[in-house]
Amino acid sequence: MADIPATHHTTSAPGSDPAWRAVSRVPVGSWDEFTRLREVVVGTATGATIPSATDSSAWLNLYPELSRARAAGAPAGPLSSRVIGETEEDLGELVRVLEGLDVTVHRAQGAADAAPFGAPGWQSTGMYAYCPRDVALVLGPTVVETASPTRARYFESFALRHLVDGVLTAGGQWLAMPQPRLEESTYLEDGSGRVRLADHEPLFEAANVLRLGRDLLYQVSGSGNERGLQWLRSLLGLLGEGFRVHPLRNMYAGTHIDSTIALLRPGLVLLNPRRVTPETVPRCFDGWEVVWCPEPAPGPVNPFDLSSPWISMNLLMVDTDLAVVDAAHPALVRALEHYGIDVIPLRLRHARTLGGGFHCVTLDLTRDGGPQDYTR
Repeated sequence: MADIPATHHTTSAPGSDPAWRAVSRVPVGSWDEFTRLREVVVGTATGATIPSATDSSAWLNLYPELSRARAAGAPAGPLSSRVIGETEEDLGELVRVLEGLDVTVHRAQGAADAAPFGAPGWQSTGMYAYCPRDVALVLGPTVVETASPTRARYFESFALRHLVDGVLTAGGQWLAMPQPRLEESTYLEDGSGRVRLADHEPLFEAANVLRLGRDLLYQVSGSGNERGLQWLRSLLGLLGEGFRVHPLRNMYAGTHIDSTIALLRPGLVLLNPRRVTPETVPRCFDGWEVVWCPEPAPGPVNPFDLSSPWISMNLLMVDTDLAVVDAAHPALVRALEHYGIDVIPLRLRHARTLGGGFHCVTLDLTRDGGPQDYTR
């Protein structure tokens, strides 16, 4: 278990403009999930609000395992001051640890209010800025704002817009997917009484993608459709970096990929044994060693949590031999240490309530790795 480092420098609070327009110390660029982390965004629970699942888009992305009637009974509205306060404490400790490892940390800007917004046919209010990983995909030197299927997240990428100047000044690019219409026909109720995502327009959240040098894994699910995959491939053709996309279908129909697969280092991958079997390991991992994630530690059960217990494997690699892991899951800590990975165990007390672990609540802007071929 790794020692928690002392803080080397202090990050200003969100909203102090000079700190949030700081230029990267090294040229912006992140190609993978595991090489040395240099610059990162950490989310915030400030202003977090849970949208009502009477909105079909919230039903799809927050409670995909529930029927419409059951999901409609989920609590909605601002989270309690206790949940927000304790989460901010936990995120603050994460910031302190990362800064102690000489990582430059920015913070997402929390929601200022719950002003309504909408488009023809629907209206919503914002959700939160807790999971910056969901709304922006970093492909080498390019930051791409993605198009969430969840109406409440329509403007969530605005929580990162204060970073545009720094990315551009450091030599990066900042792009955005087409704004989606999110019409009601986007959300299809199937014969079993569950909801699925239609293919009317390109939609995917950035956390449907894992980056492995020139290879990208794209999970087709309730938070990323086939049209989103098509759009991503068209973008990669324009970027011209030789990317290869590996679609993952019928692996996990819920939402994101990072509670199913975690990339630890070249040649070593952590997999969810409830969703992946030895026969269904993606072919891009041929020749890799597999760590089968231990069962999550038992915890309080709430049918309206935004994440499954497998948020336990939603870890952040700071380097190929150093991981930030939820301290509530000692079996996973031991499994990683067995493979020579030092672990910094930290608290994230409301990860399931808010729907994100340490991978979700961070967005790496700069890592040491480049466009390597890790799968050949």
